[in-house]
Amino acid sequence: MSDPLAVVRPASAPDDALTAAVEQARAAAVETAGDPDLVGEHLGSGPEQVAAADGSAAELGEVLTHTFASRLTGYVGWHWAVTLARVPGEEQVTVDEVVLLPGEQALLAPAWVPWHERLRPGDLSVGDVLPSTEDDVRLVPAYTVDDDSADDPEGRVVAGELGLGRERVMSREGRSDAVGRWTVGEFGPSAPMARQAPGPCATCGFYLPLAGTLRQVLGACGNAYAPADGRVVTADYGCGAHSQATLAPADDTEVVTSARYDTADYDVL
Repeated sequence: MSDPLAVVRPASAPDDALTAAVEQARAAAVETAGDPDLVGEHLGSGPEQVAAADGSAAELGEVLTHTFASRLTGYVGWHWAVTLARVPGEEQVTVDEVVLLPGEQALLAPAWVPWHERLRPGDLSVGDVLPSTEDDVRLVPAYTVDDDSADDPEGRVVAGELGLGRERVMSREGRSDAVGRWTVGEFGPSAPMARQAPGPCATCGFYLPLAGTLRQVLGACGNAYAPADGRVVTADYGCGAHSQATLAPADDTEVVTSARYDTADYDVL
């Protein structure tokens, strides 16, 4: 295998034949653009440089790139780059490549982000499929951790043998992430409803604790009249529909502060 730096020579003055081949470079740019009006004025030329073994800049053989302004609609600040090359000792100049490149003032599209990083809660709609990746840190093989859904060891073994057990379960990191997300959410202790509640969900008769390690911090609300009915709530969330919320009966009895009978005076017989 040849050394990729073998053709590299120290940077020197551009080859005269390559520098003079402006029209040949323009013709190549026009051919690629498909219209002469899309190729603007000649902006200059420069050698193709690479890093030499000692870290200094070096010229990549007899190779030169001519640049032309782009008049392509929507590509303001871009330019056509036409790279020319010549075999040492030969007179013929050949076109290496033609590309459209952005300049410093060019408008560029945002960097591409993988779909699983762009996805946000609530983006999934009816019919969408969201597959989990093999390296999802929120999931681990079921045999590596305690399965919260099977507190009975014998039941877990039977489920695994029959193929009914779950292949993966939430990891400690996944459960911690869920707890953190729900704690700061609409049904967490900092919600306005919770701050005005007569008591926390942990002391409410309608509170249904989750099973497993999350039992102490999370549960579901079973009160049809509560705003969190059917939702996962934190143990320290609360609302006005708490089972212990009672109203003191109002006493409408008239309070008489004066004597029933006026004894301040009497009749003379």
